[in-house]
Amino acid sequence: MIFERSPTPHELLAFYLEAGVDCALAEEPSDRLSEIEAEPAPAPRRIVPLASASIPAAAPPPADLAPAPDAAIESARELAPKAKTLDELRGLLEQFDGCALKATATKLVFGDGNPQARVMFVGEAPGRDEDLQGIPFIGRSGKLLDLMLASIGLDRTGAYIANVIPWRPPGNRDPSPHETQMCLPFIKRQIELVDPDIVVCLGKPSSQAVLDLKDGIMKTRGRWFDYNTGTRTIRAMATFHPAYLLRQPIYKRMTWKDLRTIQAALAAGAKT
Repeated sequence: MIFERSPTPHELLAFYLEAGVDCALAEEPSDRLSEIEAEPAPAPRRIVPLASASIPAAAPPPADLAPAPDAAIESARELAPKAKTLDELRGLLEQFDGCALKATATKLVFGDGNPQARVMFVGEAPGRDEDLQGIPFIGRSGKLLDLMLASIGLDRTGAYIANVIPWRPPGNRDPSPHETQMCLPFIKRQIELVDPDIVVCLGKPSSQAVLDLKDGIMKTRGRWFDYNTGTRTIRAMATFHPAYLLRQPIYKRMTWKDLRTIQAALAAGAKT
């Protein structure tokens, strides 16, 4: 967005929103440019003959440097199974520093609803409202999800809700493959601890990560898949994410069909 004149306040706010700046970090604005002090000119470098030059030892990496992605993924795979309860799993996530999203997020968005529910819904990642309150699906898409639950006689006391990624990506960008892989062991353990009869993956990223599917949501939605929790095999289904339905309401009819299928399975007893 390039302005040929001074932007209006409305245009400037729209520009910030497009860039991902969608929440204030302080009560008052701060002029960061006025805080920059002139740096002293560097001292002239002295050339040392190669024969007499000594090579200094490599400085150790900072103690607070995040581990390499592959090491963080392996750490997550080792940590997640140690949690025996959902509270323990939340504690492990709060201590886990392998995912850089934790540093930019406001709060951990762990889960909501009834952990004894027979059906669990899994989205991709929190948005702005979820990040501020630490509760999944409470913004516009959350209100639509509540309506979706109500359409089959459920609410948050009869369902459990979580995300693959428990921290909001900056500006609501898509999580990277490494970020997804770092968080995947934790959501899988979360599913194991809830132990529902049915897992419903909301959207393509969730279904591809949790159910290890390769096809897009158009091909996978409305179909039953087997999901192994480690102790038993349960039924799983993919359907459209509420945020997608807000952009493409034409697909609400398909989602209603999926929800009715889930309702029938719950009524018949989905446990295997």
